[in-house]
Amino acid sequence: MHKIIKKLLTLSAFSLSASLMSPLSVADDDVIVDQSRNRTIPINITYPNERNQCSVHAKCPVAFVNAGYGISHTNYSFASKLFNAQGYLSIAVAHELKTDPALNRIQPYLTTRMENWHRGVVTLKFLVNELSSKYPAYDFTKLTLFGHSNGGDISALYAAIYPNEVSQIITLDHRRMLTPRNKSIRVLTLRGSDYSADANVLLNDTELKAFPVSQVTIEKSRHNDMYDGGPAWLVERISNEMQAFIN
Repeated sequence: MHKIIKKLLTLSAFSLSASLMSPLSVADDDVIVDQSRNRTIPINITYPNERNQCSVHAKCPVAFVNAGYGISHTNYSFASKLFNAQGYLSIAVAHELKTDPALNRIQPYLTTRMENWHRGVVTLKFLVNELSSKYPAYDFTKLTLFGHSNGGDISALYAAIYPNEVSQIITLDHRRMLTPRNKSIRVLTLRGSDYSADANVLLNDTELKAFPVSQVTIEKSRHNDMYDGGPAWLVERISNEMQAFIN
């Protein structure tokens, strides 16, 4: 399986390099256009609570918020607010457009959903390149990636392709893409209690001793509730786990 992943990542990296060579433009503050793909990318940017402390000489960190499939990118405000309180620029990204193919429902997802995840990685890389020059007071070289479900799979793939650009990942019950095994990338993955992850997605006990990964199951939590619209106790529990991890 790991040989398959390595081959897929090689193909993805090659495609990414080709797609990032075309001119870029900005439509407005909330929608960016990737001209190379003729793709509009809705985003929501929120600033650190103490943004006056961020400068070119003392850059503040950046977090990308990647929504679960079928959930609006603006429905993770609890995560953005937490990042803002910790000094982060938060960028919530809409990965799914009405013109995109539906998420593949055929196994094995590790291969059949690679097209979807790869498109998300291209979007994130585009945004990193585009926004780093527009927001010079923020550090786009050591990203924090947050993702729920399919957004967590996209985050994990980005870290696999661009490991030197990612410092930490937080996922909410991603279940398909392998969790990074990289000693330079800290990972917190909060697990729902109603579904299991696919084989090899999570680390075994031996791997957990070797890599900076925390896997926390939240009892009585549901996969589809891990967003703003979930029960208040669950949103609070997720926020507390995230804050402890970031600190």
